[in-house]
Amino acid sequence: MTEARVDEPRRGFPFGLTLATAIGLAILIALGLWQMQRLTWKEGLLAHVAALQTAKAVDVGPVLDAVARGRDADFTRVRATCPGIATAPFLELYGLRGGQAGVRLISACAVESAGYRTVLVDRGFVPDNVTERPTVDPARAAPAEIVGILRKPDKPSVFSAKNHPGHWFTRDAPAMAAALQAPQPAPLFLFAETSTNPEFKALTPAPLPAEIPNRHFEYALTWFGLAAALASVYAAVLFRRVRT
Repeated sequence: MTEARVDEPRRGFPFGLTLATAIGLAILIALGLWQMQRLTWKEGLLAHVAALQTAKAVDVGPVLDAVARGRDADFTRVRATCPGIATAPFLELYGLRGGQAGVRLISACAVESAGYRTVLVDRGFVPDNVTERPTVDPARAAPAEIVGILRKPDKPSVFSAKNHPGHWFTRDAPAMAAALQAPQPAPLFLFAETSTNPEFKALTPAPLPAEIPNRHFEYALTWFGLAAALASVYAAVLFRRVRT
């Protein structure tokens, strides 16, 4: 006696799987394209930094005048004469240099500009294992010429610790200027290349990172590779459904 054969019903089109795959592909491809955009930006930045190594310093006043008119002066080498900068009050900004924790000393420098009256100076890095600090004596107003790089402050991320008096973790020009009683601060920081305190060897001017990483192409390939893998898995599942 022969058993009756019951055909299994054909599976319908996997709309849910298709929608989830499409969303996943859109996200992965968007991330890959974003990394390619970041690659273009980083290559431009590296070229600008390379040119900066031989650029001559210009007076900070006219540059800040142009900033007030809307010009982008990020990564511009300037010189400024700062009264009393060697003994000026400072804030301590948490920082890392060469994998070592420490602080960067931030002071205000008076400038002659149509748009601003002060610029905040990053005098350099002091490692955590050094407890000494430069002398603070606002009455000593001996001028000192500083050569350095104007840089925009990085925007804080959602993971950045919040600033509060005595503890600074992100560059906030208006708040820092208020703490230093510095009027009309420029929106950029002046990262000193020359030392404000040659006698204090622990303070190291550090205007630019020793190396600026550029791995955006690798990241883009990773996202595009994941997109291709997801598409392959979806195609395999769809082919199997068609055959059964």
